[in-house]
Amino acid sequence: MRFNFFRPKATATEAPTLNHEGALAWKLGPKAALYAAAVTASLQDGFYQTANVRLEQLQALVAQNEPEFVARLAIYTRTQMHLRSVPLVLLVELAHTHRGDSLVSRCVAQTLQRADEITELLAYYQSRNGRTGTKKLHRLSKQLQRGVALAFNRFDAYQFSKYNRAAEVKLRDALFLVHPKAKDAKQQEIFDQITTDDLPIPYTWETELSALGQQRFEFVEEKVLALCAKWEELIDSGKLGYMALLRNLRNILEAEVSGAHIQKVCQTLASPAAVKKAKQLPFRFLAAYREVLLLKSPDAAQVLGSLETAVQHSVQNLAGFTDEQKVVVACDVSGSMQKPISARSKVLLYDIGLLLGMLLQHKCQRVVSGMFGDTWKVINLPQGSVLGNVQEFYRREGEVGYSTNGYLVLQDLRHRRVKADKVMLFTDCQLWNSNGTNQSLAQEWERYKAFCPSARLYVFDLAGYGQAPINLVQEDVFLIAGWSDKVFEVLEAIENGGNALAQIAAIQLQ
Repeated sequence: MRFNFFRPKATATEAPTLNHEGALAWKLGPKAALYAAAVTASLQDGFYQTANVRLEQLQALVAQNEPEFVARLAIYTRTQMHLRSVPLVLLVELAHTHRGDSLVSRCVAQTLQRADEITELLAYYQSRNGRTGTKKLHRLSKQLQRGVALAFNRFDAYQFSKYNRAAEVKLRDALFLVHPKAKDAKQQEIFDQITTDDLPIPYTWETELSALGQQRFEFVEEKVLALCAKWEELIDSGKLGYMALLRNLRNILEAEVSGAHIQKVCQTLASPAAVKKAKQLPFRFLAAYREVLLLKSPDAAQVLGSLETAVQHSVQNLAGFTDEQKVVVACDVSGSMQKPISARSKVLLYDIGLLLGMLLQHKCQRVVSGMFGDTWKVINLPQGSVLGNVQEFYRREGEVGYSTNGYLVLQDLRHRRVKADKVMLFTDCQLWNSNGTNQSLAQEWERYKAFCPSARLYVFDLAGYGQAPINLVQEDVFLIAGWSDKVFEVLEAIENGGNALAQIAAIQLQ
């Protein structure tokens, strides 16, 4: 979600509660609730909550938590979970509730990772305080002001130029507001260019294609050839970032670039080092995969293969699973999971659950995978594919209906006498029983534990509503939240006796 757009002239569990479907659930403690809400928040309308309600929930949870935890969570969500909007919300809300020391300024300087986050932060601050127009920004929190000033020292001319956009709050406005102190003469020159709006136009794929679009061609064939040549130039330049590459695979293939350039594209996509450096959320690979699937290009198959390799690189070092352990991966495909994660995305919450589930299935040797809605269905798929398996689940999702009878997963395991070491549920945690019986996940877990005492249950929360379908104050039940492959690092921490909150507490405030 962008806050800064162009305008012309919201511990484990505390107490039983009811979820959004009216079923018994357990309320998360303030820390766990804020963590779950933050790492799953797109700040868009969801199935059960509007964007405004979601934002109010984050605001209320920030006020309920200790300032240092909020500060560390802001840094964690930006630098570890690679989220963009929620860290900015946490920073502004922290400034709203905490004063008297340098915590906010240090956290701001440590959290902002891109030049445009400076103006996005100020735009949200402006909105949060009911102000319009940049003249109202002079009453900025002193600690936010100092933090943004420190962040200005992080970026070079190219980074400022790349994100120097026409918006309600511009870089020039931010500079005048916080008065950053240049670290040397070269940086002072950059600040002067921001002041006079004289930053050089950067060499980016957007500016290059924009310039090409302004040219006039006598024949359509000339434009097609020019577009092909421009994409080949961009690929050769090495300045086409990984995310830009993912988002433009369709354009590149439709431009019919040469086979040699397709090879370069595929090598970049499948490079373990490039994947690690790019820090892409796994669903970005799925979105690109689906775009390429629709094309009739002779190079599509090669590109699909490189995307498959790329997404598998994100879980190369998943620990805690031996060759003998039996793992169950159960994906929620109910109606509430079939909601886009943002207004501009075709990816659904359901897709994220399937993708994380298939990444896990890919790394386990002995695994039962399936999906649940009205019913629970085991679907056996080969382990050599992640994105292809997600597509197969996607094709078959109507086979189990659209309720959320998660208890059937455990009931089926018990009836078939399957002793699983780990049961993984990927869900929005709004489980309920549509069959008119009193069976629930919590009750079935008690029965399953009587049959298989060593089993452990992991609930992957993909929506962050602040509730769990089972009481987490148990040694063998765990809640993990988020859309990133980083959830598997949390899983590894749990296997080593830790948890996500411990990882956040370990963040160093500089």
